[in-house]
Amino acid sequence: MSVLILALAAGAVTGLALGALGGGGSVLTVPALIYLLGFTPSAATTASLVIVTLTSATALSAHAREGTVRWRAGALFAAAGLIPAVLGGAVSGLLPPALLTGAFSVIAALAAVRMLRPAAEPGAAPAGTGRITTAGAGLGAVTGVLGVGGGFLAVPALVNVVGLRMRAAVGTSLLVITANSLAALLARAGTAQSLDWAVVAPFAGAAVLGAWDGKRLAGRVSGGTLRRIFAWALLGVAALMLLDVVL
Repeated sequence: MSVLILALAAGAVTGLALGALGGGGSVLTVPALIYLLGFTPSAATTASLVIVTLTSATALSAHAREGTVRWRAGALFAAAGLIPAVLGGAVSGLLPPALLTGAFSVIAALAAVRMLRPAAEPGAAPAGTGRITTAGAGLGAVTGVLGVGGGFLAVPALVNVVGLRMRAAVGTSLLVITANSLAALLARAGTAQSLDWAVVAPFAGAAVLGAWDGKRLAGRVSGGTLRRIFAWALLGVAALMLLDVVL
């Protein structure tokens, strides 16, 4: 199978995940770039930020028109993560590839387990501002270091910490992903020039188109079903990546 076809297929899946689940795109993008398209872990995390920034911004516009974005909560959450995202992006290039891959798999697995636990009751009282900003800062750091949008952490945090319903958490997480990914990408601006744009561009284009289909899928599937699909997909990817590091 040609590299172009692989890039288009992986991009479409990434877009579907971001559009339907408000996350999971980068947790799928990084492994696809490494194992299917031959990127190094460092290049894959930078390319992932380019792809996820464009795709999440597209998906955000679709969710905003549906009224599922909670702008105030999302802006507070995202603002807390901007500086950690920039710092993490600067540090990431200094870390060994095996450490990046192992850390990525562990974070994904922990997020999946959290998503399989019962979500906060709809309408539950949100946490205080301090806890929200702490969660946002932690998410920003993970975004910067691992090159992920952080939706696989943002969605459970917005549900369990902020107290949003699942569908609102999906829409709001896209605001957080866009802001954090852009901040982390700016910290890696010098490395983006060396990317293989003949692969990154079609990957990103397919992901943007897939995000629109993902948004339509989200309107037809219950929040609980989305959460379970999201969690099991994360567990599968995490297990495969961890095995690769160990073996």
